[in-house]
Amino acid sequence: MLDSIAAFFKRIGRAIARGLGLLVVWLLWPFLAAHGWYRQRNLLIKLPIAVFLALIGTLYIYFIWQTQAWSGFDANYPDVYKFSDRKVGAGQELPAVNGQQAVANAPKSCQTSAIVDVTADLTDFNVNQNAWISSMLLYKLGFFGINWDDTPFLDNKAAFQRGVNQAVRRTSVELVDTLGRVRGTSGINSDLQSARGNLQFDETSWYFGMRPFGPKTPTPSYYRAAIGSLRKFNTDLGTCNAVFDSRADNLLQFIDRVANDLGSTSDILAERSENHNYGWFDMRADDRFWFAYGQLYGYYGILSAVGADFQQVIAERNLGTLWTGTMKQLQAALRIQPAIISNGREDGWIMPSHLATMGFYILRVRSNLVEMRTVLGGR
Repeated sequence: MLDSIAAFFKRIGRAIARGLGLLVVWLLWPFLAAHGWYRQRNLLIKLPIAVFLALIGTLYIYFIWQTQAWSGFDANYPDVYKFSDRKVGAGQELPAVNGQQAVANAPKSCQTSAIVDVTADLTDFNVNQNAWISSMLLYKLGFFGINWDDTPFLDNKAAFQRGVNQAVRRTSVELVDTLGRVRGTSGINSDLQSARGNLQFDETSWYFGMRPFGPKTPTPSYYRAAIGSLRKFNTDLGTCNAVFDSRADNLLQFIDRVANDLGSTSDILAERSENHNYGWFDMRADDRFWFAYGQLYGYYGILSAVGADFQQVIAERNLGTLWTGTMKQLQAALRIQPAIISNGREDGWIMPSHLATMGFYILRVRSNLVEMRTVLGGR
């Protein structure tokens, strides 16, 4: 009896080994066939092919390095700005230094916008401190024609960057439409308008494209131009030659837009979690997770900056405790950094549900924003 059981498992083992062997042969035969063909060619053919393969190998080494090296990443990056040291809101005239009276006819100085600073720095983080992955040639080509987002590797950083960019794009729209102008009385600021246009540009543009066919300006060039426009606006604001309207109704609208943006991401996570809960075998779970993580990463800095720019409104409406609680919830969400993303069942006990966990934190943040919106709209 025991001998028959042992023989059965041996047959199973041999079948598995044979299957794995066939799989390896199937994967390697194109390379072996190409190698055989290459050996039979003369030097005039071999040399260009060798140069081309060396170039491709170098590009892949660079590409893999850029997808794995996250330069400048810091989940507590808003602490660097020391927003608590700001005594007046954005656009307000700064008091004279050391309490001294200003010299007659001396130029005025105004408080720059923390929101604009963070928005520019987040974009700099995406395209200058790091390579913008989504428009890199090898990312666009995919893995043997398969979109990298449909694979379990080399797409996390790209998804994270797009999440950060989503927060930046949303903020740039609000800067143009409401924050960077006095509603109903002033025109749109040209620097902010330029920044918004550049930040809305296609995230996947390379130096050459098929639709339309021909050379193109790559995505990072547009985003770098947006950084310059944002910093130009803040320079003008610092010399009181631009406006920043830090009224309560503008804060309400900004919070409402952010809450809606997070609500959309929460719906995406919920749909993926409910309908594709394949645990570690869900190939899209990682990019969904890291997009949401990047969005929260961006909004953590931006909302911290909002607290500085609208500090007077927050104090007048007694939102301090609620605001601090929201920042703590964002901090807690950013502490979730699993090495491998799993999209398991919420009641599963082997494979965790990281998407459901991230969705929970997003809803907590959104709930606080909705409560703040209610307080601002009720007075």
